[in-house]
Amino acid sequence: MNPIQQFEAERAARLQAQGVDTKLRASGQHFLEASINSLYSYNFHWMGRPIIQYPQDIMAMQEIIWDVQPDLIIETGVAHGGTVLFYASMLSLLGGDRAVVSIDIDIRAHNRAEIEAHPMYRNVTLIQGSSIDEAVLAQVHAAAKGRKRVLVALDSSHTHEHVLREMQLYAPLVKEGSYLIVFDTVVENLPEQASVDRPWGPGDNPMTAVREFLKQSDRFEIDTAMDNKLVVSVAPSGYLRCVKD
Repeated sequence: MNPIQQFEAERAARLQAQGVDTKLRASGQHFLEASINSLYSYNFHWMGRPIIQYPQDIMAMQEIIWDVQPDLIIETGVAHGGTVLFYASMLSLLGGDRAVVSIDIDIRAHNRAEIEAHPMYRNVTLIQGSSIDEAVLAQVHAAAKGRKRVLVALDSSHTHEHVLREMQLYAPLVKEGSYLIVFDTVVENLPEQASVDRPWGPGDNPMTAVREFLKQSDRFEIDTAMDNKLVVSVAPSGYLRCVKD
């Protein structure tokens, strides 16, 4: 075994051990609950724009984008635009004809202005509307036409019904080797009071949507190695690898 293979084997063994390390997992859960209450994820920027994600998940996305080499990333949920520009900058590093399509039912004027003025905006398309609306979906399919490898990241409304419908609509664009990523599955693992002011919560959230979707489709599987690696993540069981076209 050469040194590179040895390092990869050692890493795989560590990840497997982390997956069953109950003390480590409990520590991660404790940090998640405390940090969500403190709005920890609102403290980070990507190239000047608030990204509203945990650094662990951003690192995970970087790894996935590098491995998958997508020529199109479709994102639902724009917010302040940090993730839009993160995806665009990653694709810029890959080079070639690559693009980001980001969808939100309400792209606020001040956020749109900042995104459109950013140097990473050149390969970005912003679509305002519901991610499950037929007219929006038609625009997305038009953008995906001719693209060989599409990656999808879902981070808009977090109700079971909405996320499940998003997954059903966008999964066909994802082919073997790429990913369908569902953020905020962590809602299922948090105390009910963490989402008391939201239309979602334990029993009705992205995690429950993922579970239902996986009953309906055998094209995707949970990337458990990613879960084991991150320990702290807002997307446990949400990194779904496409295993067949």
